[in-house]
Amino acid sequence: MKNLLNNYKTDLIATFRLSLPIIAGQLGIMIMGLVDTIQVGRIDKGAVGSLAAAADANGILINISIIGYICLQIVSPMVSKAKAEKDFAKCHLLLKSSLWVAILMGIVCSIAVVAFGLNMEILQQPPQIKTLTQEYLWIMTASTIPAFLFSAMKSFTDGLSHTKVAMNITWTALLMNIILNYFLINGIWIFPTLGLKGAGYATCIARVYMLIAITYYVFRSGKFKDYLDATLHVEEMSALIKNILKVGIPSGFQGFFEIAAFYGAVVMMGWISIEHKAAHQVAIGFVSLTYMASTGIATAGGIRVGAGVGERNRSAIFKAGTAALLMGIIFMSICGILMLSFNDFFASYVKDEGVIVLAAQLIIWGGIFQLFDGVQAVSIGILRGIQDVNVPTLITIFAYWGVGLPLCYVLGFVYDLKHIGIWIGLTLSLLASASLLSWRFYNKVGKMEL
Repeated sequence: MKNLLNNYKTDLIATFRLSLPIIAGQLGIMIMGLVDTIQVGRIDKGAVGSLAAAADANGILINISIIGYICLQIVSPMVSKAKAEKDFAKCHLLLKSSLWVAILMGIVCSIAVVAFGLNMEILQQPPQIKTLTQEYLWIMTASTIPAFLFSAMKSFTDGLSHTKVAMNITWTALLMNIILNYFLINGIWIFPTLGLKGAGYATCIARVYMLIAITYYVFRSGKFKDYLDATLHVEEMSALIKNILKVGIPSGFQGFFEIAAFYGAVVMMGWISIEHKAAHQVAIGFVSLTYMASTGIATAGGIRVGAGVGERNRSAIFKAGTAALLMGIIFMSICGILMLSFNDFFASYVKDEGVIVLAAQLIIWGGIFQLFDGVQAVSIGILRGIQDVNVPTLITIFAYWGVGLPLCYVLGFVYDLKHIGIWIGLTLSLLASASLLSWRFYNKVGKMEL
């Protein structure tokens, strides 16, 4: 292992430096959601119902909007490749094109969220939380287009290796979200007590701020002047938009099939009890936090792989991908150890002893599957760097819908392992995905024509 790390020392350092601000930014976004869960979980009355409603609303919103988010993330390696080729005009065109894609995907995803939210009874969840779920969902949906536009701008700055821009904005937005949550959830000062809806309004306001801040910085800071002043060939924009959608939508469905499988677990938890559903929301908050950090490594790996493609250097592609995978393995192993060691502590913020016990059990399984989750997340990122999305999409369908969800049901209900069986099924789906996607990267790179 020591020799392996020494061989990739330079690439590991480069990936670490590039990925650290991205990871910090991704963590800021996820902590925003985790803070909502923690602050809602501390409500004196109705905490369990609010957590369960948040699990449903976030499940619906994230399942659909993930397609748009990931569709926009694939722009980063495209910008990196154009930068490596010193095609500044294409970098500018990619920014403009991604903003149009963000608006288009934002409209489509918002319509899909509303349509699903109006018919959520098909999920057969506890009826007492339906109204609260829908109210929170409508508020969160209003921030979809601003969030997508921020992601488009972020992909541009990340692709140019200015990764601290989005990080700084995200963390100031997180602070804003925490403060607004405090006032709007609890009804402090002149504000009414809004509970879960207050958390939704706070997140919506924070996302609008993030869009305004990054737009101002990109166009007024002067750091991107060479790219923004480059002569544009507007007739190429239509082709770029089509290419982003061609590569991005299949890539987005990779995320959809994974997130949908995890939301399937939320639905199954609701079949057991509302307490199990609330416990799942608590546990998945910590798992999602580490997952988003690994996607930061994946984004950095994809950017460096994209640069290798632009340089037509197979060795650079191979080393960039391997360095990202090594970083993902090391990081997620540490996270897994922490979850296994402090599972009771992580679950203890909820004001319900039954939910705490169930959540602590699930966090143990979250610790077990951290390694697999990290490998599959990074593998998807570096595969996007070589614009390989169709076969990886099929792999995710097989892993999560052919392996994961069936095993969740069989182990949870046929073998009556309940919540533990459901999370064992999720663990096995991540194992299948990690194995196949990492193999796909090395097999594809070995056969690439440069």
